[in-house]
Amino acid sequence: MTRPFAFGDPERARALADAILLLAPAQRVKIVHVCGTHEVTIAQHGLRRLLPERVEILEGPGCPVCVTPTRDIDLAVRLAEAGAILCTFGDMTRVPGTRRTLEDARSTGADVRTVLSASEAVAISRKTDRDVVFFAVGFETTAPMTAAILLDRPPPNLSVLVSHKLIPPAMAALLGLPGAEVSGYIAPGHVSTVIGTRPYEALSSEHRMPVVVGGFEPLDVLYAIALVLRQIRDRSPRVENAYPRAVTEEGNRRAQAMMAEVFEVSDVAWRGIGTIPASGLALRERFGAFDARRRFPAEGVEGEETIPGCRCSEVLTARAVPADCPLFATRCTPLTPVGPCMVGGEGACSIWFRYGGRPRL
Repeated sequence: MTRPFAFGDPERARALADAILLLAPAQRVKIVHVCGTHEVTIAQHGLRRLLPERVEILEGPGCPVCVTPTRDIDLAVRLAEAGAILCTFGDMTRVPGTRRTLEDARSTGADVRTVLSASEAVAISRKTDRDVVFFAVGFETTAPMTAAILLDRPPPNLSVLVSHKLIPPAMAALLGLPGAEVSGYIAPGHVSTVIGTRPYEALSSEHRMPVVVGGFEPLDVLYAIALVLRQIRDRSPRVENAYPRAVTEEGNRRAQAMMAEVFEVSDVAWRGIGTIPASGLALRERFGAFDARRRFPAEGVEGEETIPGCRCSEVLTARAVPADCPLFATRCTPLTPVGPCMVGGEGACSIWFRYGGRPRL
């Protein structure tokens, strides 16, 4: 009789670990995932101790608040200081800009509010005559929510400060960085539920790069690692879906249609990486009246993206792990964050601090 499948099955975990050991090549390989939730699963459950030493797995730019540039944060702070009600997700309030965080602005009287969704910002704007700005951050998972509120007759006092970014271009950009040495990718499952698997095909084909879409349970991650290693062994790089219970080839077409109607693709800056062509979203001209960048005269300036002594930029690009940073868990902690990777719940430094992550547990 076949044993029922369970996500917390130690026997299957051991079988996958044995498969990984058999599939691992003799040379060192580095697998990069692009999702803070994957890193939580890996660190919380100690999955690195199941891997042979020649197989590394590191987090890339999978934390949306971590890669939000200081220019956007500074603009959000200025809008709040100028009197607008600034709404954004909780982690975003503590990410350092050039001189202040949104939390700093709130402590001196600015009206900065934490919301759980874009629709909460709409509800706030309907109850006031004041200007309300929704600071829209995140990847393809949150962009459809921003598109949805703009397609649903938003109140005229609402505007959106768009800082949405796209994952596949960032994955491609990492491959061109010195010292990246990526052997294969685990693509984020939640992003892939929206965009499907097709957007990764150009990356895989052009760079001959294994790409496996993975889920978020420990067995999902181990399975995705095994599939990446199998592609490396067989020298057959391709896009493979290891999360079929949630991800399809075409993705969520309705969400894609809403995004296409509201946004156009643009070149944007990623904190710690630089400007990546065609890696972000900007509001189309039709929605210009709701664009905070056009409505208000305040502008962000190019700030200091690299903090002295902080190695967030290398952590974000999978060229270092948090423990490599001299500030980690000393000067830089979740209560006293120096860099953005210690702020966001999906930032590698924050995750390692919480779960005791190490390169080799």
